[in-house]
Amino acid sequence: MSKNPPSSRRQFLGRVGSATAATIAAGTIGFEPLMGALGTGTAKAQDGEKGQDPEGSISPRATQAYNLRVAAALAERDLPEPVQTPNSDETLYANKIGSYSKGLPHNNLGEVEVSAYNAMVNAMNTGVPADFEAIPLGAGSPALQRKLVNPQSGLAFDMEGTDSHHLAIPPAPAFNSAWQAGEIGENYWMAVLRDVPFANYATDPLVAQACTDLSNFSDFRGPKIGGQVTPGTLFRGLTPGDLVGPYISQFLYKNVPFGATGFSNRMYTLLPGVDYLTNYNDWLEIQRGSNNVGQPLFDQVPRYVRNGRDLAQWVHVDVLFQAYFQAMLILLQPPNPSDPISGGGIGATFDAGNPYLSLLTQDAFGTFGGPHVATMLCEPSTRALKGIWYQKWGVHRRLRPEAMAGRIHNHLTGAASYPIHADILNSTVLSRLKRIHRSFLLPMVFPEGSPMHPSYGAGHATVAGACTTFLKAFFDESFVISNPVVPDASGANLVPYSGPPLTVGNELNKLAANVAIGRNHAGVHYRTDYTESIKLGEAITISMLRDQKSCYNEPFTGFSLTKFDGTTIVI
Repeated sequence: MSKNPPSSRRQFLGRVGSATAATIAAGTIGFEPLMGALGTGTAKAQDGEKGQDPEGSISPRATQAYNLRVAAALAERDLPEPVQTPNSDETLYANKIGSYSKGLPHNNLGEVEVSAYNAMVNAMNTGVPADFEAIPLGAGSPALQRKLVNPQSGLAFDMEGTDSHHLAIPPAPAFNSAWQAGEIGENYWMAVLRDVPFANYATDPLVAQACTDLSNFSDFRGPKIGGQVTPGTLFRGLTPGDLVGPYISQFLYKNVPFGATGFSNRMYTLLPGVDYLTNYNDWLEIQRGSNNVGQPLFDQVPRYVRNGRDLAQWVHVDVLFQAYFQAMLILLQPPNPSDPISGGGIGATFDAGNPYLSLLTQDAFGTFGGPHVATMLCEPSTRALKGIWYQKWGVHRRLRPEAMAGRIHNHLTGAASYPIHADILNSTVLSRLKRIHRSFLLPMVFPEGSPMHPSYGAGHATVAGACTTFLKAFFDESFVISNPVVPDASGANLVPYSGPPLTVGNELNKLAANVAIGRNHAGVHYRTDYTESIKLGEAITISMLRDQKSCYNEPFTGFSLTKFDGTTIVI
């Protein structure tokens, strides 16, 4: 097992200065001297300014604020430090076939030049900005080169919540494992089925073949019923709520009220049957980081999400916390059937712990009200990205599904020999793809393939876990969603849904799964990138809520919510 690698944390303290660093570590230095030591230009308050009396003494309020921050910092510092544990692929394979290397120089098998890979790892270990600029890239021409996405993000600090290096996710499935075989097998079947409407899964014969094949994998960890993958569990999330009702959450279907305006959830999606990177030369060029890619082909009719391709395109262009901001707007707005836009609102009740539910003379607003929810919802997102970017670049460096498929292709065509588990080599999905595309490569929705950062964990999934956890803390999870809807066969219109009641908590869990697994439908992530990352996002938001709990003046007993593992907690 590997401990945290050397990082900018030690360098940060070095830049502050040894004497200042010692007092920071001891928790005895004030915020103002620290800012001065960091060269921010913060000046000492002048006599008579707010917070001080003419003699320069510190006001009780300023002392309370300082003590609150110090206590929060000490509490975060004293949490048990996790051991960062990658799988053994990086050390097991000298040619780095089990590790992320997209954008670096590669040979004709798509194997990275090891010296370039080592330069990338060295930059993460030193944290020196110049070392990141020294990483060799592989496209051959700066005009054609895609850049590595933000590897230094995981080295940044934050002033609230648990530090990114104080979080961890388990090791990813090993390259040669049955678990990894099951995950890439699911990716292949997602590619085959991405134009089949979710509403048709129960009757589609190809869906039935996928269920049989995935059930035969020795270590496939998607949801099952009676030990079998079924059309009702296929490609769904890990919580019980994910299996209730339609595949897509109501928060991606209902009209979204937005102040005096609003919008429908229809989108411009992609034409069916158009996939990318099934040609080996195209695949190899993309592994080297080329941005010489085609343009996606769009359907000119706006539609609601109805299949894997639609969902993949939604998460290709969404704005970080967009899905959860939409959910928040729907949750806050009372229903109004006469208004075609705000008619999408459900007016969900706040969580029972909200103090304003029992106050007789006051309404919530900046605390515990709509503006509080609307502004704070966005806060966990940047912390989620910093937390998962450290896991991506600093710890796990897992190869993307498109690269794994390249290893399978070269193994099956005899170009190379790799330790790939027999479960995927014997899967019926590969022979089907070979007939259609004349290769064993993974058909991709996006012409550029995956993003330019490692697979594990997933940014979309971590933000999903963070933001939905926040919404579950503020709203009544048992609230039943009124007037649920589903798309018609064309996807152009909505019709009433008939089935089991859909609750806020279940549909938020489903929303997190939709956004995270939507990236899997595109071919850019695996199942564990979703399952472990939403838990990390959940932990990030819980740490923020814990820090904020003592900041309120209202009589407040704490935030309550149901975690993704089904347990209920009060923060």
